[in-house]
Amino acid sequence: MKIFDWHHEKRWTHCTAVIVAAGSATRMRGVDKIMAELCGEPVIAHTIRSFQNAGCIDEIVVVAREDQLEAIRKISEDKGFHKVQAIVPGGSSRMESVQAGLNAASKETVLAAVQDGARPLVTEDIICRTVDMALSYHASAPAIPVKDTIKVIGEDGRVESTPDRETLRAVQTPQIFDRDLLLAAWQRAKKEKIPYTDDCGAMEGLGVHVYLTEGSEENLKITTPLDLKMAEMILEGRRANANRTRV
Repeated sequence: MKIFDWHHEKRWTHCTAVIVAAGSATRMRGVDKIMAELCGEPVIAHTIRSFQNAGCIDEIVVVAREDQLEAIRKISEDKGFHKVQAIVPGGSSRMESVQAGLNAASKETVLAAVQDGARPLVTEDIICRTVDMALSYHASAPAIPVKDTIKVIGEDGRVESTPDRETLRAVQTPQIFDRDLLLAAWQRAKKEKIPYTDDCGAMEGLGVHVYLTEGSEENLKITTPLDLKMAEMILEGRRANANRTRV
């Protein structure tokens, strides 16, 4: 696996992370997944820090619900997240939220790295490896192999087909694209009223090939209380390993 040292490589582009944290927490039993405590800090603080510490990221835009804007602004100031250049309200759909983030990005932006706000354990290596792929192909995302057998079913629950598991991947974030192409993809989706669930789908609809990089099972998304417990275990394990390395 190639490890990129972006702190010393010459950069020739500007990459803005658009952290989308404007969704609802319908599967968290009333707990706000963005503000849920993870090892003493809100989930969103961990997510922002990952991009703050990534040498391949030049600036950060956070897209959040109206009622969370001030809280996230305070977190960014208190934690010294100086790459955060804007915190803006999202829309009623992912498409609208991503567009709001892209519109708030600086004019220098060439690549946009769209990240789930509730995916707090992404590493610098995953981020920068995906940026590197996007530099070459304009569209990239991390992904992991699918472990379970997947079934395609009909409306009545009857199995219609079983895809070859070897050809399937579970896509994660950040999903990184040429900013202008991504704007064009979402504008097309809006015009044609196509309900894409992620940015890769919107780009594919525009005819752009998306290339996948190696993700990680640890790069999980917080959607249930169990996910939060798993994230705590992973983060505690990382901290323990870091302490042993220092010794």
